[in-house]
This record gives sequence, structure tokens and C-alpha cells, in this order.
Amino acid sequence: MAALKDRLHADLNTSMKARDQLTTATLRMVLTAVTTEEVAGAAARELSDEEVLRVVMREAKKRREAAEAFDGASRPELAARERAEGEVLARYLPRPLADDELVEIVRAAVAEAGATEPRQMGAVMKLVQQRVAGRADGKRVSDEVRRQLSGG
Repeated sequence: MAALKDRLHADLNTSMKARDQLTTATLRMVLTAVTTEEVAGAAARELSDEEVLRVVMREAKKRREAAEAFDGASRPELAARERAEGEVLARYLPRPLADDELVEIVRAAVAEAGATEPRQMGAVMKLVQQRVAGRADGKRVSDEVRRQLSGG
């Protein structure tokens, strides 16, 4: 079993014993998403740590988007709940990249790809996404790539 999945199960048991309803509900939700991913497709399989991490990242993104939607619909109590769930999930995500780290990664990828204009953005994005691996939001990455390719 993947180490991250084991950690999620152990933390779920701990939160249940502590009667921490928010953490318990959030971990149950993410473990359900992991199980769903495992049984999707032609044959059931065990997910690797990297695949489990992708599921956690996807669930965290859903929480951010839902919180924004609830804010827009004037439902602050629901937005707060989504943000709280996102904070629980953040415990399992890698440390986000600082702005200067992202700038350096993009600069190196632009040089490696030999990109000089915005229409070469796809090649640079491919290289950058491999290096940031979930430590930076896709929009943030694409904005920085676009800024550097347009001479900004």
C-alpha cells in the first residue's frame, strides 16, 4: 500500500478517536476518491504515492473552486467549510514553490527549450510542469511562462 494512503488511513483513525468531525469527514472523502480511482478502468489496481498525491491535489483544487463559488453566491458559511477542508488536505501536499523559485524554474525551462516567443509556450509548459509537480498552481505557472516569453 502506498505510504501516503497509509498515512491518510492512520490520520483518519486518529481524527475519529479525537472526535474531529471536520478532519474525519475530509479524510473519508479523499480516501473515497482514492478508492474510486483504484477501481476505475478495466482492472482494480493499487495507486502509487504519486497517483494518491494527484487525487489529493485534485480534491484540494475542488475545495478552492467551491469556496470561490460559495463566496460569489453570498454563502460565507459554506465557503468557510470548503476552505477548512482545503486546509486539512494541504497537510498532505508538498510545500508550494515561492515566487522566486518558480521564476528560476521557468527561466531554466525557457533556456532548455530554446523558446523565444509566446507561441512556444507549450514546450516550456511541458518542461515546467514536470519540475513543479503539484507545488504550483497551473495558472500561476502559465502566467509566469507567458510573462517570460513575452519579454516581461
